[in-house]
Amino acid sequence: MKFTPEHDALRKTVRDFVEKEINPYCDEWEAAGEFPIKDLFKKLGNLGLLGIQKPEAYGGMGLDYSYNLVAAEELGLALCGGVPLAIGVQTDMCTPALARFGSDELKREFLAPAIAGDRVGCIGVSEVDAGSDVAGIRTNARKDGDDYIINGSKMWITNSPKADFICLLANTSDDKPHRNKSLILVPTDTPGVSFSPHLNKLGMRSSETAQIFLDDVRVPQRNRIGAEGTGFMMQMMQFQEERMWGAANVIKALEACIDRTITYCRERRTFGQALIDNQYIHFRLAELQTEVEALRALTYQACEQHIAGQDATRLASMAKLKAGRLGREVTDACLQFWGGNGYMWDNPVSRAFRDVRLVSIGGGADEIMLGIICKLMGILPSKRRD
Repeated sequence: MKFTPEHDALRKTVRDFVEKEINPYCDEWEAAGEFPIKDLFKKLGNLGLLGIQKPEAYGGMGLDYSYNLVAAEELGLALCGGVPLAIGVQTDMCTPALARFGSDELKREFLAPAIAGDRVGCIGVSEVDAGSDVAGIRTNARKDGDDYIINGSKMWITNSPKADFICLLANTSDDKPHRNKSLILVPTDTPGVSFSPHLNKLGMRSSETAQIFLDDVRVPQRNRIGAEGTGFMMQMMQFQEERMWGAANVIKALEACIDRTITYCRERRTFGQALIDNQYIHFRLAELQTEVEALRALTYQACEQHIAGQDATRLASMAKLKAGRLGREVTDACLQFWGGNGYMWDNPVSRAFRDVRLVSIGGGADEIMLGIICKLMGILPSKRRD
């Protein structure tokens, strides 16, 4: 990719923000299980960082996705994964379909304040019985006059406890699973919307995650994004940007793990020499850095395809798969070199080990990515139909 001075300036803006507004507070936020999302999002909104690729008419910068990718990379320098995840939900998970297919009325009501940092969004797709199997969701929205009446629940929803609106995927007809779904914007203060207590997660501790319950929730049909029955298609499109964002966000996070491990291994001495002088250790760190560079190249190539208007599903799925698996490999290897110190809860490498585990699950599990890649390679067996 050919980065411009504008890309470099954006990198610096995001990096400075991470260093000043996020990293000094990560330990506190991790311990609390939350961070001041509305205050932080307002600061991001004031800098334009919540609408980098969104239309200028609604307060965005109107730039292409490569600028968003740069921001995702730099957010990977945060000393916790939960805060960048919450930001990514706002920019690349709950608003892309709204920005692309929403009516002008919906964009002014929901997108503009999300870009400004005045409203927090979340994406309501996963359910207890339907995570990566998006077609299997059960939440339904039936028509009643000019409204929808929504019933169901959503699980593992990041940002939901503080969210102002949900970009909700629901069944709006009895048609086939890929043609009966719609995306509907649901304000969280609507009667019938409620939330579970915070879910007790392995990692991403500083982001707030809960289950959402929808009990006879009435919203106007005008809150639907695009045509009825096109929600599955829109969500698949949103997934591509989410997956590229996730892959990009991992790159510098993994580099930071490697760099911290190098520093530690230079300082730590065993058997009369620095740990870094053991050939296995410095060779292994070189291998890991090489793999990170390969992930960067793959992610950039997917981004180039996306910017060119081509279908980036194959490369975005590969980048997502590689990011999740490499994240586990890098953090596990680095933690091992820290020995007992790596097993301590507050060690940044230990935290990364826990946080990065989500990458192989959220936004489509590794196995879903493999299925997509196999299908696009023409080697996925046809399903038997009884």
